[in-house]
Amino acid sequence: MKQLFIGSEGTLGVITGISILCPPKPKAKNLAFLGLNEYPNILKAFLSAKEYLGEILSAFEFIDNRAMHHSIAHSGLSAPLEDTYKFNLIIETSGSNTEHDAEKLQNYLEHVLEKEIIQDGVLAESETQLKSLWGIREGVTEGLAHAGGGVYKYDLSVGLEHLYDLVEETREHVKGVGGVLDVVGFGHIGDGNLHLNVVVEKFTPEIEKVLEPWLYEWISMVIY
Repeated sequence: MKQLFIGSEGTLGVITGISILCPPKPKAKNLAFLGLNEYPNILKAFLSAKEYLGEILSAFEFIDNRAMHHSIAHSGLSAPLEDTYKFNLIIETSGSNTEHDAEKLQNYLEHVLEKEIIQDGVLAESETQLKSLWGIREGVTEGLAHAGGGVYKYDLSVGLEHLYDLVEETREHVKGVGGVLDVVGFGHIGDGNLHLNVVVEKFTPEIEKVLEPWLYEWISMVIY
């Protein structure tokens, strides 16, 4: 019964009380913003992050270049890296020892650069810069909202090996469809969560019919 209640997100019962666990705020936070051009290298970078960063790894997110473009265009933030890459990663660590955590992150970055898993990267050198780098990721949604008259948003769980395939195949599927302006992808590599966003001039039944049920059928074929 407990799992049924949790799985239904409370819709099968009446919530009469809530307890919130509030862990202490980490004393040390570090953040790296990385650039790379091949999706398989994101998975290599993630495996290496789990190996090198272990218990202090608190975030591992990716943004494709199109999503980042919309965020920066609206927010006015500067691109952290000189060159443009197909993908960008935000890797955050949270721990209790600043020097220890920074050393682990530095060792990780040296490894992924040496193995040519990533092409470039920058470390946040202050709390202000850390917030600015996170601002690029957090500004994607608002940036997309200003890029057109509407955005079809899909929050999906996909196996990591196929996660970005869905973005690329969606772009191909809607190519030539009137009113579609862009297709972008970003999300959490740690739990295979993809935010697929289709920017349109306006919401129409025609575009919706192109997207659905095709998207759900694609996912069901990958899963089964």
